[in-house]
Amino acid sequence: MLLQAAKFVGAGLATIGLAGAGVGIGTVFGALVLGTSRNPNLKDELFRIAILGFALTEAIALFALLVAFLILFAL
Repeated sequence: MLLQAAKFVGAGLATIGLAGAGVGIGTVFGALVLGTSRNPNLKDELFRIAILGFALTEAIALFALLVAFLILFAL
């Protein structure tokens, strides 16, 4: 019973990384909009950099989700 409760608490704490990833994705695309409005000539280059930032931020979210699932189902 105590082990099951600890697994639920640990998995819940591991999902905090998902909220951080959501904030990170919002920051990346907010910076893209700001950069494009300041210098429209760099739109294509800024978009490529923003997609890279999105992919890296989403990878962090997937790792956090993986850790949560491992805590719940591995033991």
